[in-house]
Amino acid sequence: MSVPRVLAIAGTDPTGGAGLQADLKAIAAHDGYGMGVVTALVAQNTHGVRSVHVPDVAFLREQLDAVSDDVTIDAVKIGMLGTAPVVRVVTDWLREHRPPVVVVDPVMVATSGDRLLDEDAAAAMGALFGLADLLTPNRAELQVLAELAGAGAGGARAGAAGSAAGAAPASLSALDAARLVASTWDVLVLAKGGHDEGPTSDDVLVSPSGSVRQFTAPRVATANTHGTGCSLSSAIATLAARHGDWELAVGVAKPWLTAALRGADALEVGSGNGPIDHGAVSRTLLPVVPFTDVWWSDVGSVLQATIECGFLVGLRDGTLDADVFAGYLAQDVHYLRAYEQHLAALAASAAGAGAGAAAAAFWTAASEGCAAEARDLHHRRLAGTHADDPVHPTCAGYLAHLQEAADSGSAAVLAAAVLPCFRVYAWVGAQLGSAPDGHAFADWITAYGDPGFAASSAEATRLVEEMAAAATPSERGRMARAFRRSTEWELAFFAMPLVGAAGEFTC
Repeated sequence: MSVPRVLAIAGTDPTGGAGLQADLKAIAAHDGYGMGVVTALVAQNTHGVRSVHVPDVAFLREQLDAVSDDVTIDAVKIGMLGTAPVVRVVTDWLREHRPPVVVVDPVMVATSGDRLLDEDAAAAMGALFGLADLLTPNRAELQVLAELAGAGAGGARAGAAGSAAGAAPASLSALDAARLVASTWDVLVLAKGGHDEGPTSDDVLVSPSGSVRQFTAPRVATANTHGTGCSLSSAIATLAARHGDWELAVGVAKPWLTAALRGADALEVGSGNGPIDHGAVSRTLLPVVPFTDVWWSDVGSVLQATIECGFLVGLRDGTLDADVFAGYLAQDVHYLRAYEQHLAALAASAAGAGAGAAAAAFWTAASEGCAAEARDLHHRRLAGTHADDPVHPTCAGYLAHLQEAADSGSAAVLAAAVLPCFRVYAWVGAQLGSAPDGHAFADWITAYGDPGFAASSAEATRLVEEMAAAATPSERGRMARAFRRSTEWELAFFAMPLVGAAGEFTC
C-alpha cells in the first residue's frame, strides 16, 4: 500500500497549532506524505490573530502548479482562503486538477473568534463547494453556509432540504442546516459538535440525500483546542485517500482527535488557547528508548575500537605479555582506589537525597567490591613486579575526568561518569567469552564475564536511567557527555599498556 500524498492548501500559524502546520502534523500522524501551499501568512499565537498577509494570487497559482505539474496528488485538504481572489484561484486550479479526495474545511472564524474569511470570499465559496467531496464546518460556520445555501449560492436546491428559497432561518437546527448545505452543493457535510455542550462531542456526517451517521466521543475538558478543525479535516482527507470510504475515515479520525485533545494540556504551548497534541496516539505506539541506551548507541564506534585494540586481542587469545598485563593491573589498582571513593560518594548522596535504601546499598556494595578487587585479584597478579608503579598519564587523565564529574555538584553527572566502568567491562567480558582451561588470563576473563558482574552493570544502568529521567535537559546533556568521555577513557585505558610507559593515549 502506497503512502497517501496529501496536499494542504491553507494559511499559516507560526506557533504550529493550526493552519498549514497543523495540517502537516495531522497528515503525518496518519502516515501520509504531506505537502503544503500557502494561501496566507498569518501572524497569530494562542491568544489570537494579529495580522494576515495575503501574497499575490499569481504566486499562489504558481505554488499550486508547481505541485500538480510534478506530483500525483491523492487528496487535497483546503483550509483558510481569506479573500475572493484566493478562492477563485484555488477553485480554477481544482477544476483542472481534481484529485480523488477533496476536503474543504470552510475556515471562517478562528477558535479565538477572529474573522478569517471576508464576505466576498464567503460568497465565492459556492463554486468551490461544488467541487468538494466533504465539508467540515463547526456549528458557527455551518450556520453561515446554510445562509449561503438558502440564498441560492451554488444552486437553487435549498428547498430539497426542507427550507424555502431565501435566507436560512436562524432557528435552523444543526442537522437541518447540514442537510441543506449537503443538498445544495451535492457534498457530504460533517457537522462537528465540538462547540456544543454535554458529556459527549457528537459529529454528524450528512449525505446529499439526507442520510445521517453520527460519530460520538467523550467530551474532553480542555481549553487547548487550537487547530482542531484544521487537524481533523486533514486527518480525514488522509484516511479517505487510504481507505476509500468516508465513514471509515471519519470513524478513525474521531478517536484520534479525542486522544489529541486529552494530551493537549501536557504540551504547555502558549498561555492562551493552546494546540492539541497531534502525536498523542503515535507516541503511545513508539518504543520507549532509555536515555542510557541512546548514550550506548552514541559510543558504538568507541566500543568497536575497544574490542579491537591490541591489548584485548592479546588478552583473548592468551598471547599478551604477562609483564604488560601486570603493568595494566598496576594502573587499575590506582584507578579502583579512586573509583571506590566516587561510588561511596554516590551511596552517601542517594541516602541523603532520600533516593532509597536500595540505591544507597547498591553503590555501597559496589564501592566495597572495588576495594576487594584491588586487594585480591590485582595483588595476586602483581606479585610485587609492578606494585610501586606510578600513575600513568592516561590513568591520571581518567581520574581527573571522574573528579571533575564529582566536583560538578550533580550526583547524576557523577553516576553517568562512573557507569561506563560497569557497562564497558561487562560488555567486554561478554565479547571475550569463557576462557579455556589453562588460559593465561582465565581469572581476569572469568571475573568480568561473570553473570553477577553483568547483573551489577544492569542495576547501575537502571539507577542512572532513573537519574536521567528525573534530570533537566541541561543536566541530562552533561550526563551524556560525562558518559561519552568516560567510555573514551575506557578505550584509552585498555590501549595504555601497549602505548609505552611514558606515552599518553589520545582519544
